[in-house]
Amino acid sequence: MRQTCASVLSAITVLTFALGAAADPNSLDGPPAIGQSPAFPNQTRAIRPAACAAYHVETVAEGLDHPWSLAWLPDGRMLVTERPGRLRLISSDGALSPPASGLPAVRAQDTGGLLDVALDPAFAENRLVYLTYLEPRDGGSGIAVARARLTESNGAPVLDGLTVIFRATPNVDNALNVGSRLAFGPDGLLYVTLGDRMTESHQAQDLSSDLGKVVRIASDGSIPTDNPFAGAPGARPEIFTLGHRNPEGLAFDSARGVLWEHENGPRGGDKVNVIRPGLNYGWPEITYGADYTGEPIGSGTQKPGMIQPIYYWDPSIAPSGLAVYTGDLFPDWKGDLLVGALKGRRLVRLHLEDGRVAGEEVLLTELKERIRDVRQGPDGAVYVLTDNASGRILRLTPAVG
Repeated sequence: MRQTCASVLSAITVLTFALGAAADPNSLDGPPAIGQSPAFPNQTRAIRPAACAAYHVETVAEGLDHPWSLAWLPDGRMLVTERPGRLRLISSDGALSPPASGLPAVRAQDTGGLLDVALDPAFAENRLVYLTYLEPRDGGSGIAVARARLTESNGAPVLDGLTVIFRATPNVDNALNVGSRLAFGPDGLLYVTLGDRMTESHQAQDLSSDLGKVVRIASDGSIPTDNPFAGAPGARPEIFTLGHRNPEGLAFDSARGVLWEHENGPRGGDKVNVIRPGLNYGWPEITYGADYTGEPIGSGTQKPGMIQPIYYWDPSIAPSGLAVYTGDLFPDWKGDLLVGALKGRRLVRLHLEDGRVAGEEVLLTELKERIRDVRQGPDGAVYVLTDNASGRILRLTPAVG
């Protein structure tokens, strides 16, 4: 029996979540895709705990239009993107700054717009920030990565000298399956996820295309010479891995020395991967789940030379945002993956043992909110962004008493 956590309303803006059974424990349960089964135990539908740790949820900030990502400045303020094309600073008391100036034009349609934000590893010295966005172009649009120096004027953020350091190709005339997560690695290089753009899924297996890939670039946009396909005839040298559908989660795990990624599958088949250079993660040749028509996709769920996911969800939860918890506030969560969910309207904790998923805990279903991103704050609390026109930043801390 899969179970979720229940909640008790304790205040208008502060919720206390306590041990107990959920009102709707099986909202996403259902039969798996016909003829499919996991490749190893706990690859899907891992055991869920009968009870969850008690915690508080409070609203830190509200009134954000489809917030997509956040990053903490050294002074404790947050830098938050809004998908329609705005970037704001948020103070410790939740006050929103005016929108930043100096931003690029974006295609704010469907899942496109202003997307991820990340600080340069040397931000305290150089004040550089990095943004991903769906860039309008002749013949369609494409994901771009830009960097700029963050300054302030009259209480509003300013992006000085914004420069595009990477443009994904080819252009596609839609705003779907854009991927677009950023993560700096311990090597100082920038990793970027790129979706297959829905209508171009076959290009996920094409090394001459950036679609359906994770790419690796230097902070100035140059290409590392040791990238796995650098020098390969006809291949884009920035490609790090291939065979992805719509990767919307990316996080380095410093304790284990691995890069975690998750992506939206078709109807079923959302999955979690460990990203390693040069590997093929299968899409659309192999996948769990099925096409939206119900028809099978590709040649099945396994194929030599293509990597199995560490975990998958069928039915889908539409994962978005990923964090590896390393704080002390929730000691039982240390080293686990935290995953936001849009369709699932939940926060998922994947408990890891020996590099595999040993349990799945479902949180925040009582809010009935789409969770776009999840981050660990410098205080060890867990922060989530809710995805709607009146989006909020929520903070999870352990319950007291």
